[in-house]
Amino acid sequence: MRFFVLGDVSVDLIYFLDRIPEPGEEMPSRRALMKPGGAGGTLAAHLASLGHKVQLASRVGNDPFRRVALQQLEQVGVDLKHLQTDLEQTTSSILILLVPGGERAMVSAGGASRYLDAAEFKPRLLDQTEALVLSAYAFVGGPQRQYAINVLDAARKRELPIFTDLGTGAVRSAGRELLDILRGVPYLLMNQQELLDLSGKTSISEGANELKSWGLETVIVKVGAMGSIVITPTWQELVEPYPLEEVVDTTGAGDAFTAAFAHAIMEGKDPLTAARIGNLAGSLAATAVGAQGRLITLEDLLQVK
Repeated sequence: MRFFVLGDVSVDLIYFLDRIPEPGEEMPSRRALMKPGGAGGTLAAHLASLGHKVQLASRVGNDPFRRVALQQLEQVGVDLKHLQTDLEQTTSSILILLVPGGERAMVSAGGASRYLDAAEFKPRLLDQTEALVLSAYAFVGGPQRQYAINVLDAARKRELPIFTDLGTGAVRSAGRELLDILRGVPYLLMNQQELLDLSGKTSISEGANELKSWGLETVIVKVGAMGSIVITPTWQELVEPYPLEEVVDTTGAGDAFTAAFAHAIMEGKDPLTAARIGNLAGSLAATAVGAQGRLITLEDLLQVK
């Protein structure tokens, strides 16, 4: 399959702590790492690892972070011809404070990703594409927002399958405006808190009903240790998780879920089976440090019957 992916490419600066420090407190880190990340980069890396041809649209700086941000993408063969270079902005970065059990707190710096030049996108770039996968962070602001709107419009005109992954920061920044932008998108993926924030409701069922009114055909809600919920206009069902003995780092687990879900749908699987595959991918991704520390392979997915 041929995928077009749009989203941030960044460097994750990961600090391993016993707990999140209080304001004004200085705390030593047990370990520190620099890893490739970003929703767009991570989605693209997983899809390429699953054997697909992937084109990635993003923007990076001309700085030392660039090499780190792109190293995994180059290794798995992601097509970077639509990658832009910014001579003024630095490559996007995220500070991740990781505590035992895999939970984390994050500080992001949008950097070059937010300056993706919309003038460089031509609708014909999607002529040979079979599906679009995009991160809602692309709609947060800056020139990247118009690029994302143009890509979404071109994909709709071509009636391509569209998989949109939200993100807590994107929902809180763009708010309910996202509902209007993404109206009618075939597949919308989010976690429970993003559903509640986006819908303005206090329960999953109320939130799901609100999204139905916006013409969203299939909504997938990732509910962590409980698995995921598949919601359609006529039914909803909880899909059991794939539990693991030890969670190392949940960074990027949601992106692994989305990539595996999109892969499964494009391979002809129904949404429930695709969600089971996504649950497995998210669990496996959480067994290694970094958003791209454990990429999903076709062999991995053989565990789903």
